[in-house]
Amino acid sequence: MNNSLQALWDKCLHLIEANVTEQQFKTWFAPIVFESYSETEHTLLVQVPSMYVYEYLEQYYVGLLSKVLARVFGANVTLRYRIVTDKGHGIVQDVDSEAPAEIEAPQPLRGGNKAPSTLDAARPQALNPQLDPKKTFNNYIEGDSNKLPRTVGLSIAEHPGKTTFNPFFIYGPSGCGKTHLINAIGVRCKETYPQKRVLYVSARLFQVQFTDSVRHNTTNDFINFYQSIDVLIVDDIQEWMNSPKTLDTFFHIFNHLFRCGKQIILASDRPPVDLLGMKDRLLTRFSCGLIAELEKPNVQLCVDILNAKCRRDGLKIPADVIQYIAETANGSVRDLEGVVNSLMAYSIVYNSNVDMRLAERVIKRAVKVDNHPLTIDDILEKVCNHYGVSQQNVFSKSRKRNFVQVRQVSMYLAQKYTKMPAGRIGQLIGGRDHSTVIHSCNTIEQRLKVDHAFSAELSSIENSFMLKKYISSPLFSPLSSRLSEAHGEISPLTPFGRDDKLKGVRSR
Repeated sequence: MNNSLQALWDKCLHLIEANVTEQQFKTWFAPIVFESYSETEHTLLVQVPSMYVYEYLEQYYVGLLSKVLARVFGANVTLRYRIVTDKGHGIVQDVDSEAPAEIEAPQPLRGGNKAPSTLDAARPQALNPQLDPKKTFNNYIEGDSNKLPRTVGLSIAEHPGKTTFNPFFIYGPSGCGKTHLINAIGVRCKETYPQKRVLYVSARLFQVQFTDSVRHNTTNDFINFYQSIDVLIVDDIQEWMNSPKTLDTFFHIFNHLFRCGKQIILASDRPPVDLLGMKDRLLTRFSCGLIAELEKPNVQLCVDILNAKCRRDGLKIPADVIQYIAETANGSVRDLEGVVNSLMAYSIVYNSNVDMRLAERVIKRAVKVDNHPLTIDDILEKVCNHYGVSQQNVFSKSRKRNFVQVRQVSMYLAQKYTKMPAGRIGQLIGGRDHSTVIHSCNTIEQRLKVDHAFSAELSSIENSFMLKKYISSPLFSPLSSRLSEAHGEISPLTPFGRDDKLKGVRSR
């Protein structure tokens, strides 16, 4: 081999090394072997160890190679690759580079988060990490449902790119805390390593940026920018399932970051195996680090989250209200925060205390539950409408027979279909004490045993609750077998004042 030609190639490597990182040079350029140079054809032949290396060099470093070769070997030089396709049998394949021989005109630097080309600048531009400083590990409450992901996330934040958890793939249903956790990782990492380029981006924003780069013919700038990231955090990647071009671009970015030892963190609402439309080459890379599931927080964790929020924001919410919110918020952290914010807003605007009645009203409007639990308001509304009595009359101290009956029926149904103690039911229905509720329930139960017409009437009221929708809720006890035992056709409603069996019944 001509030593002078080898020296020229070594000079090319020296120029390349000065314009890429040490890891990039070791990964992509050090394995290249100089084969020959034809002065008559102006063709440089180099050997690369695999088809993958050839594709990567052509994809991302063709401009750099063209500039360097033109500077050392002269203009109009052609680069040819000798690819080792079968190392065991020594099978190779020669492929010409598609890069132009002349030096490309330098591109002007663009603002924002775009990286300069490798020969135009020595250091990356400043980067806004797009992290939410409020979402940290300090306010990410640990529980059984998130213990593993939180522990691993903390380890990654303290040693990004140096653990076996790369990539770190988190999945779980909406509202379980995925976005908070990946933000917390980024915030802690940036605090520990201020010099590192940390970036949080949603899958949708990434796709919009990519589409914009294609439209403006700046795809290389887009790819170069993402290749400069030290810790890349991408949220909601399930949105790429039907975007093959975006996936292909991310595939190459992923490979570059992974081979350079950069940390990759991905979040999705489903595991990799359920990401339909994504190619196996991506799914296998998503799975080569750690896949961690974030489950919906249980009731105890919801209580802990609410208590922590109350301490942090200086809120005063009764323990029974916190327990009720935790049991009815569907295990969604977003619903928990929304309910608390609504409670405080209602309390301030209407100058009222945060109590169980207010919590019921807020949850009924703020939380979408498939099997919506019955509330005191639901029961009062149905019973009062059935008998044609206003709630104001039920709450009053009046002992009129029709008001007493509605009051007792409401208390009986409230104890039957909610988990509230008798004292709480009494407070919400006219400010009575627990003994009044117990007396009312006993009175209704005794009457049901002897009055089949009243039993059928009560069944009609219960049916108006659409009980099939409610009885499957784990928050409430099953219906009494009395509903199925009620016999006979539903009789016309007994007019108030005609039922002698109500004589002597009084509300305390």
